[in-house]
Amino acid sequence: MGAARRSTIESLSNPLIKRMRLLREKRHRRAEGMFLAEGLRIATEAREAGILPLWLFLGVEGAAHPLAQALIDATLASGGEVIDTTPAVLSKLSGKDNPQAIVAIYAEPKTALADIDRSGAPIWLVAERMRDPGNLGTMLRTGDAVGAGGLILLDESTDPYAVEAVRASMGAIFTQKLVQARWEEFRPWLRGGPGQLVATWLGDDTQDYQAVRYAAPTFILVGNESQGMPTDYAAAADVRVKMPMMGKADSLNAAVAAAVMAYEVLNQRRNG
Repeated sequence: MGAARRSTIESLSNPLIKRMRLLREKRHRRAEGMFLAEGLRIATEAREAGILPLWLFLGVEGAAHPLAQALIDATLASGGEVIDTTPAVLSKLSGKDNPQAIVAIYAEPKTALADIDRSGAPIWLVAERMRDPGNLGTMLRTGDAVGAGGLILLDESTDPYAVEAVRASMGAIFTQKLVQARWEEFRPWLRGGPGQLVATWLGDDTQDYQAVRYAAPTFILVGNESQGMPTDYAAAADVRVKMPMMGKADSLNAAVAAAVMAYEVLNQRRNG
């Protein structure tokens, strides 16, 4: 990137703009080790978490916001590059007709199971084959809200650094640990230390979710949105729970189920 500086780019054909717009595609995110986030609110959440962009693209409106100067100063101080640009360029970067006035490019964190301090938080969320980026972002927001340590994505889940997932997280992607792993890695890691695995499960041998006393750290496991989780995953859990369904639907949305469970665990902690 060279020395930290501030510059102006207005051309849609600028090589940096062409390169950054490709971050909307998973294979380019992986190749570059970077991802894109939109909006001053998300960028400010990242700054407050100590995470600063490599590149910060600003429209006139974005640069004029009172919070923007702190973000600009911090980005430059960290060695990042600040680029003043046009709505047309911001639209090309974000892929939206009405883009946010700020687009930021971040290095993708590389967090492994071995990097997690399970004692650092009483709650951890675990999602198995989560496919919807909106659900993923919502789980990150839930994790942030309940003081969870982070989200562990199992098997072939959607890319957490897709623009849609980052947007749905509302900044929580910067406050929560995020790990991608296979079940074959996760299970022995979990059993290598303290941790209660709780599966949300519609099969046999389930208990009402409010009838269980949860032990810290609690790992809340939700399955795939349409198929649920494999039977052997549920069988490996310490406890299987379900929520009462008073209507005709037989299950909750995966992210909603995770939120209900997370708040039940949190409330048990709060109430002793």
